[in-house]
Amino acid sequence: MATTSRSGDDEDSTPAMRRLRRLSLHLLQPAAEGGGSLVPAACAGRRRAGGLDADAAALTACLRGRHRAMQARVYEFYVARPELQTPVELPMAAHRDLCFRQMAALVREAGVRPLSLMAADPAEYFAVMEAVGGLDISLAIKVGVQYSLWGGSVINLGTKKHREKYFDKIDNLEYPGCFAMTELHHGSNVQALQTTATFDPVTDEFIVDTPNDGAIKWWIGNAALHGKFATVFARLILPLQGKGGEPADMGIHAFIVPIRDLETHAVLPGIEINDCGHKIGLNGVDNGALRFRSVRIPRDNLLNRFGDVARDGKYTSSLPTINRRFAATLGELVGGRVGLAYSSVGVLKVSVTIAVRYALLRQQFGPPKEPEISVLDYQSHQHKLMPMLASAYAFHFARSYLVDMYSEMKKTNDEDLSADVHVLSSGLKSYITSYTAKAISICRESCGGHGYAAVNRFGGLRNDHDIFQTFEGDNTVLLQQVAGDLLKQYQQKFKGGTLSVTWNYLRDSMSTYLSQPNPVTARWEGEDHLRDPKFQLDAFRYRTSKLLHSVAARLQKHMKTLGGFGAWNRCLNHLLTLAESHIESVILARFIEAVKSCPDEKTREVLKLVCDLYALERIWKDIGTYRNVDYVAPNKAKAIHKLVDYLSYQVRLVARELVDAFDIPDQIIRAPIGMQSEAYAHYTFCVATLL
Repeated sequence: MATTSRSGDDEDSTPAMRRLRRLSLHLLQPAAEGGGSLVPAACAGRRRAGGLDADAAALTACLRGRHRAMQARVYEFYVARPELQTPVELPMAAHRDLCFRQMAALVREAGVRPLSLMAADPAEYFAVMEAVGGLDISLAIKVGVQYSLWGGSVINLGTKKHREKYFDKIDNLEYPGCFAMTELHHGSNVQALQTTATFDPVTDEFIVDTPNDGAIKWWIGNAALHGKFATVFARLILPLQGKGGEPADMGIHAFIVPIRDLETHAVLPGIEINDCGHKIGLNGVDNGALRFRSVRIPRDNLLNRFGDVARDGKYTSSLPTINRRFAATLGELVGGRVGLAYSSVGVLKVSVTIAVRYALLRQQFGPPKEPEISVLDYQSHQHKLMPMLASAYAFHFARSYLVDMYSEMKKTNDEDLSADVHVLSSGLKSYITSYTAKAISICRESCGGHGYAAVNRFGGLRNDHDIFQTFEGDNTVLLQQVAGDLLKQYQQKFKGGTLSVTWNYLRDSMSTYLSQPNPVTARWEGEDHLRDPKFQLDAFRYRTSKLLHSVAARLQKHMKTLGGFGAWNRCLNHLLTLAESHIESVILARFIEAVKSCPDEKTREVLKLVCDLYALERIWKDIGTYRNVDYVAPNKAKAIHKLVDYLSYQVRLVARELVDAFDIPDQIIRAPIGMQSEAYAHYTFCVATLL
């Protein structure tokens, strides 16, 4: 007996057995209430008996938008055309050629007219953008440059004469074009662009010039190879109309500038085009640099919706100041930001789907003398992926809300709604793209060595998506716009003004949300209370209101010694945190509303579970803020932490159905480890064909 006992002790003391013992302990799941642990199988049985079996088809029905049929049409078109599918390895020149052929086939063979869709129903246009992005993110950006930017600038900044001349030929791809805003020295600060367009009253033309190297138009999509026109943003200069007969600078305007011959495709005189070369990602897009040397264009090429120049050189505008004209011009270009936020959610869905399916498939370790278990049964893996899956659902409903608001804005041209969409699109684009960029890396890491294989897509997704954080507005700059608008709303509150739609919860924030936290509710830790949408949304809004109140006080204090710019810079991190907090409040509010409006009871239960995880995980991540102001007592903080772990486990039980509900075809997922079945067989086949 003694010998047997010592033998067992010796066996348990080996490194392998110690590791197995630790891993077994690691599997124990936290209970929702009180102490102790819960055995996974027993927990699964209890919860499933409670009616939380998820139906992927019912979830898909809840997620599916009005234009799923159009997306299916796009998917089916490309799946049937293998020569149009992007291979894993492709040189830059071949990728650019393929990307243009993919876009041309979409328009000329599949019969999709993106510019017409954007004008008639923006929601359908964005659905197409997500679908083509599933094939290749380079294609989505190429389509976006042609239609959102080049086409969008013509129809939104031009007038009837421009639409009549250009609309159809942009739509059918006869006029491929560029959007030439960014310069070598200026990207975010558009008002400081240096390119000039000087009116010549003798010839009735504008003369477009690049005055120095810093004014070279840089990173211009479609410029290096395919573009025939460019919408060029330049300073409109009127000779002799300034003070003392000096030239008058009327601010930034947009001009249509031909850059290549329509027949021969030769670069036109006075235009210099250089290739920006190989990039970290998106190498199917031909980015180029444009320099203009006294390029003459007709006066009619001024996109004159917000400002015009008559034959005699007289300038007229319905907007009295340069700043108002500039704001109106940029306000008409928010569709690009809406599209990036929309597409970024699509990238997140693909990444999470691959990671979750692989985590369900992959088995590593297990209790002694028992089968290995799925890596998604490990608490640490659930902690990585389940909040991310919940975020994908939250962002899905937030982007739908944004697109609905944008569509309404385009129908009504309501100024207040336009301002609201401008700020909301800035915030959601910034928040979602930053989150997705980090999530892709976490998904890659969660798939171990196989996540590093190019065929499993994380490298390409990460590199192609990374720039989403920069173009159409740098994320840090966009968050400052959100913060600035919140401060404006805050000021109007005290002046008795009305609040815009998205910010209307601030109407009560200075009283309800800024009162001292209730010491009784601060200690409530029951599951029903913590999973109450009112508690969750109140917590989000309390944090935003507290941040808004405190940063307003700090700015007022620092302005006395540092001035406006210095005070803003001193409080910049505080302002960015405020903006993110507000956007999180908007996202949660839309998720809660989507749960309430789901007609199927069982599906609503599943969505409620996912929504609870999204909300409580966000609260836990910023628990220090809530603790510092006594909004959450220590015991309540601990209960939130336990519940987040518990909810992550519950979401794990329906994770397969939740990713299947995204309804992304395997041909679009493409990563072998993310296939719905026989993933390893797909993987070995793909690797064999690449060798």
